[in-house]
Amino acid sequence: MPTIQAKLRILSRSQERFRDRKEAGRLLTESLCPYKDPHMVVVGIPRGGLVVAREVAYGLDVTFDIALSTKLGAPSNPEFAIGAVNEVGEMFMDQALIRHLGLDERYLIQEAKQRFAEIRRRSSIYRNVCPKMNLKGRDVLLIDDGIATGSTVQAALWSIRREEPRKLVGVFPVGPEQVLQQLSETADEIICLRVPEMLGSVGRFYNHFEQISDIDILEILKECEGNE
Repeated sequence: MPTIQAKLRILSRSQERFRDRKEAGRLLTESLCPYKDPHMVVVGIPRGGLVVAREVAYGLDVTFDIALSTKLGAPSNPEFAIGAVNEVGEMFMDQALIRHLGLDERYLIQEAKQRFAEIRRRSSIYRNVCPKMNLKGRDVLLIDDGIATGSTVQAALWSIRREEPRKLVGVFPVGPEQVLQQLSETADEIICLRVPEMLGSVGRFYNHFEQISDIDILEILKECEGNE
């Protein structure tokens, strides 16, 4: 039976792997049918999250868009998130982690500038193919291919919240319960298909977790040209 805690819906504690991101999207769709509405927008976080989001949008027969946000990395490990920056330049910082690592403000500012420059680069490419949708008053499903630290998703939630959607729901194939609880403070609801006791990494819950290129993203975004 699903576990419901406030605004967090845990659909299972399964340790089972997904075959790939497409399968994760199809399995998520089965749990999202009650949310289907013609005015709903599915928003994917590139890169991997957009693959999942496309499957959900197809399954629900609704339009889709992207949310651009990227993690801020630690000096010794760029893949280790200490925060994130979103498409409008807002930053989310894990202050406890930053204090633990002894990072100074100069490093944080420089890292944020570099990451925001990458978002602007990607936006200039992606938005030429799929213009930004107006999310005001819409029901929005924000989707990524999984949650680890939650920094990138947190930044995306903040960015979408600024647009005044009617309802904002975060939907993920897999993630750790503590981080999902934290994210539920920003979203109206968080739904996660599989919440294992130990996550480790998102990639270990997929048999195929290939890198997604800008070319792959553009091919998907061409399908949204008919969006409202």
